[in-house]
Amino acid sequence: MTSSRLEGFYRLTISERQRRLELTESEIAALGTGGLTLDLANRLIENVVGIHGLPLGIATNFQINGRDYLIPMAIEEPSVVAAASHAAKLVRNAGGFAASADAPLMIGQVQIVDLDDVDAAREKILAARDEILRLADSKSTLVEFGGGARDLDVRVLRGTRVGPMLIVHLKIDVRDAMGANSVNTACETVAPFIEKLTGGRVVLRILSNLADERLARAACRVRKEDIGDDVVRNIVAAQVMAEVDPYRAATHNKGIMNGIDAVVVATGNDWRAVEAGAHAYAARSGQYRALTTWDRDPNGDLVGSIELPIVSGIVGGTVNAHPLAKIALKILGVKTAPEFAGVLAAVGLAQNLGALRALAAEGIQAGHMALHARQVAISAGATGDAIDRIAEQLVAEKNISVARAKELLGYGGNQ
Repeated sequence: MTSSRLEGFYRLTISERQRRLELTESEIAALGTGGLTLDLANRLIENVVGIHGLPLGIATNFQINGRDYLIPMAIEEPSVVAAASHAAKLVRNAGGFAASADAPLMIGQVQIVDLDDVDAAREKILAARDEILRLADSKSTLVEFGGGARDLDVRVLRGTRVGPMLIVHLKIDVRDAMGANSVNTACETVAPFIEKLTGGRVVLRILSNLADERLARAACRVRKEDIGDDVVRNIVAAQVMAEVDPYRAATHNKGIMNGIDAVVVATGNDWRAVEAGAHAYAARSGQYRALTTWDRDPNGDLVGSIELPIVSGIVGGTVNAHPLAKIALKILGVKTAPEFAGVLAAVGLAQNLGALRALAAEGIQAGHMALHARQVAISAGATGDAIDRIAEQLVAEKNISVARAKELLGYGGNQ
């Protein structure tokens, strides 16, 4: 794939779009079935009764660090893929996204309670740092890939309802994996040694989803002539509202996660972990705030940036077990977990830009409801070609409702 600028991609048939992705015949066949058999689904989770599908779309126009990406997105909500693609086109016109990510360090937590002297116990743990890190690596497969335990911190929490406690933070480089299983194994491995060392009792031994040592960032610019000076000013005003008002910030950040989650789901990663980390990071100051910043540069252009924890991988778990996850990663073409994290940050920034541009111009409903009309037609009972005919009529009438769609179907719209 040499360019993500696929002009008219949305006008193609599904088959024509699949061909543009340079997939094998077996991969194209898997796209049509969802990739899962009932037998495989039954081996992935418990109590399986069926397979639940989501539409898989491709966001186009993304250029990140000078390289083009096609972005696979699994999501049920209309307008998300279109908004991301349009925003990426605006950014592309001004040079594309710049993105980066920290080394893939995950935090594992070991909780110690029932301590006679928390300060003395803390000093014992710090003095045994090297031994604890060696023990953490003793059952790890990460070391052979260049990963493993890198450091530890010890936090003292004094005034809790169950008395003072220590929290040991193991910092583990998980390489190209999401890393949950490896981190949990390391925590469980060191727990008996820490108990013996401190004389306390270990309770929790598990990773933290606030992966603030594993941050990803992206930045972009949009030329004022591409969106208009009034829209630039309105976007900045909307950004400021999200900085000071948590009610707005929650919706602002939900729009960011629309894009990130869709890619995380498509690639078989844990979207709940990404969500938890992002929202916790948004509240790190004590008030929930926007994950992005938008402002005007001296030329009057719009400039934006984002920073958030990104917990995602390209190997391990469902990433390797789900056929469609492997196809999505092939389409995306990322080679490392930090590269993937940077791409996800850029997608989140693009999604936020798409939402803010709509809000700052014609309002969010104009474009969203036009795309939503097809879902309304389906809900009313339309099938086949009638879906588009009914949807077009609803949009033309500016009356996108199930009741009106049913009226149109009653007049022969589904014949």
